[in-house]
Amino acid sequence: MNTVSNELKGHFAAAFTVLVWGSTFVSTKILLHQFGPVEILILRFLIGWSFLWLICPTKFTVVNRRHELLFALAGLTGVTMNYLLENIALMHTQASNLAVIVSTAPLFVGIFAFMIMGHRLKWNYFCGFLLSMIGIFQISFPNLGDVQLHLSGDLIGVGIAIVWGIYSILMEQIGKYGFDNILVTRKIFGYGILFMIPFIGFFGSFENVSLWMKPKNLALLLYLGIIACAVSYMTWNYAIRVIGSVKANLYIYASPVITILFSVWILHEKIDGKKVLGMMLTILGVILSSNICNKKDMKIRGENI
Repeated sequence: MNTVSNELKGHFAAAFTVLVWGSTFVSTKILLHQFGPVEILILRFLIGWSFLWLICPTKFTVVNRRHELLFALAGLTGVTMNYLLENIALMHTQASNLAVIVSTAPLFVGIFAFMIMGHRLKWNYFCGFLLSMIGIFQISFPNLGDVQLHLSGDLIGVGIAIVWGIYSILMEQIGKYGFDNILVTRKIFGYGILFMIPFIGFFGSFENVSLWMKPKNLALLLYLGIIACAVSYMTWNYAIRVIGSVKANLYIYASPVITILFSVWILHEKIDGKKVLGMMLTILGVILSSNICNKKDMKIRGENI
């Protein structure tokens, strides 16, 4: 019973995280009218890191060098590379292209989980992936004439999906060691910020400090830093620890759906029948993919948890 309860909590944590991350596109889009993408990125993670220190001011020292390496790699992939590659890709391709390509991340997570951790994937996982991709493609390109390939940016998008797959596997491995979730997230943020510093000069500066003090900008930044970074990374890492990287990442398929809903609500963007159809197909794909491991594998992982 306790295992079932924990699994439900894991699914809820993954759903909550993707719900928040789906809303960040709208928040970031508003801020991008006045600030640079890297400026927003570094400030939000600094706020998130500071918030985690505030709620848990405990020093976290890792004795095992292998563990420390895993934290560093998680910060490099899940924070620095993931967001920097996203910003670079947006300079070379359409946002709709990137949304579709990055949504393939669960497929790479499944492949890496099979290759590295021995997870076995059932047929419905791949059928659900295909159905979700059709739905996401319908959302991003309701008219076939809208499809335009931008080789360099689109390839970077594939890189983002691969990087997120690596991060997810790293987090599943870190979760096995039983470290406190807040301390783990804080350490990963610390490494992520550290790896971002060399890129400040290339991608932006901090010349608009006074503009950040405006109530609307400050509120959006605090939301991105505290809720979308600190809280959401904690819930995401918890979800991976409880239900595994493969199942948790299935919720990423729903991210474009959530972004559209927030865009309609906050930005008053219009939605048509084709996008509604795409949203329904995407959600059905998530449901179809949800039971992705053999019972034997689930039993083994349940014992590990």
